[in-house]
Amino acid sequence: MMAAEYIQGQGFVAEVIRTGRIKSARLQVEDGAVSIAVPKTLPEEKIKQLLADKKCWIKEKLYLHQQAQPVSKREMLSGESFPYLGRHYRLKVVTGPVQPVKLKHGQLLVSLPKMMQQDAIIRDMLTYWYKFQAENRFKEKVKRYASVVGVAPTDVSVKTFKSRWGSCNVKGEIEFHWKIIMAPHSVVDYVVVHELCHLKHHDHSPEFWKSVSRILPNYLDSKEWLKEVGARFDI
Repeated sequence: MMAAEYIQGQGFVAEVIRTGRIKSARLQVEDGAVSIAVPKTLPEEKIKQLLADKKCWIKEKLYLHQQAQPVSKREMLSGESFPYLGRHYRLKVVTGPVQPVKLKHGQLLVSLPKMMQQDAIIRDMLTYWYKFQAENRFKEKVKRYASVVGVAPTDVSVKTFKSRWGSCNVKGEIEFHWKIIMAPHSVVDYVVVHELCHLKHHDHSPEFWKSVSRILPNYLDSKEWLKEVGARFDI
C-alpha cells in the first residue's frame, strides 16, 4: 500500500489510490470512507471533477453508513486517546491543508481546514491511517512467521470483519481485520500465527492448536486478551 494521498471534496475527504493496473477511475464508498482508484498520471483537477460530479451519491452513501453505526464514545478532539500496537497516543487536530495522518512526537497529527474539522471526516482519516499501518505491519509479520510455520501465503490484505479477526482460503490468501493493529504486538503475532497455521490445518483440531503452541507457547494469554478487550476496539 502506497503512502496515502487525499483530496478535499465538498463535505468529505477522498483517498486517492494511483495504480497502473486500471485505465479509468473507480470510486468506492466503504465503511464510511471515500476512495477513488485512478490511473497513475491522471491530473488532480480531473480527479476533483470526478468527485464533484458524484458528490450527491457520495454524501448519500456516507449518510447511510453513519445512520447504521452505533454512536461512538470517542470525540474527534485534540487530547482524545487512541490505541496503536498496545500503546495509546493523543490526537492532535491542527488547522491547515489536508494532509495524511502522521504519528509524530507521540501524537496522531491530523491537519484539516477549519471548516472540515468534523468528527466524521477526522474519523475517516484515522481509519485510513490505521488500515495503512495494519497492512504494512501484517505483511511484515506474515513474512517473519510464514517460514517458521512452513507455509507460503500468496497474498495478505486487511478488511473489515463483523465477527472475526482474520480469514484465509485454499488459495493461500490471508485477510486480517485492520482493528487488530490497536492490540499489543504479542496479540498481533497471535492472530498472524493463527491464520498461518490455518493454511496447514483448516479447522481448530488439536493438531492446529499444537502448531500454534509450538511457535507461541503463551498464545492463550493473547487469545484471552483479545476476547476480553478486542470488542472495545473503536475509533
